[in-house]
Amino acid sequence: MRGWKSLFGVVVMALGLQVQALELGSYLERFSYEEREEMKIKLAEALALYEAGEAEILDIRFQEEWEVWHLGFGKHIPLSELPKRLGELDQKRLIITVCPHYDRALMARLYLVTQGFRARYLSDGMLGMVGYLRGGNAKEFLEEIKK
Repeated sequence: MRGWKSLFGVVVMALGLQVQALELGSYLERFSYEEREEMKIKLAEALALYEAGEAEILDIRFQEEWEVWHLGFGKHIPLSELPKRLGELDQKRLIITVCPHYDRALMARLYLVTQGFRARYLSDGMLGMVGYLRGGNAKEFLEEIKK
């Protein structure tokens, strides 16, 4: 009986991966120039949407990266944990995925879209964000999000 359950689990997992691949295939089939632009978000728009409560910033870096340095706002879910932690995200808000540049954020965004989320990736990357959020800009931003 144990062998049967193992085989059943492998078949279910294989079918699940196939279903995800079909969802990704459907996304790719409808990919357009408009989608290419819509999948990215620049820093100013991202911060404005976050301040307005319309978006959630999602840092998808590895735990060790996050522990060394992180933003004082947003949510942290490592990319490798994202499939198991989708329930922590608000499907009503835009999810803005971030990493230092944008490579992993792009991967996270694509996964979220195939799971039914509205998501964009920060094209400026976190390094661009922290370069902007210093001094007076940091003070002003924190005052806005604490309202």
